Amino acid sequence: MSRLRRKKPSPTSPLMVRLDVRGKAVLKEAAELRGISVSDYVRTVTVGQARREVAAAREQVIAMTPDEQLAFWQALQEPASLTPKQRELGRLMRGEL
Repeated sequence: MSRLRRKKPSPTSPLMVRLDVRGKAVLKEAAELRGISVSDYVRTVTVGQARREVAAAREQVIAMTPDEQLAFWQALQEPASLTPKQRELGRLMRGEL
């Protein structure tokens, strides 16, 4: 007869991050708004974001903020400016050289 074993919690590992004064102040303020420690805030936000990015990469999905979407759309609307080497390659591929 086998006994069920309780899973031990995963061991934790420290992570040191250097921040400028403003960055640390913003993290502290955000943590206070949630009523949690700065460590808990950083762990919650960064691990959650990292999981989303890994999932998106596995699904081959690009996630963009509204500002990034607008910049991407605007870049697609502008005609491409080819370099001289690109023009030369185009002529070569068309058999003009």
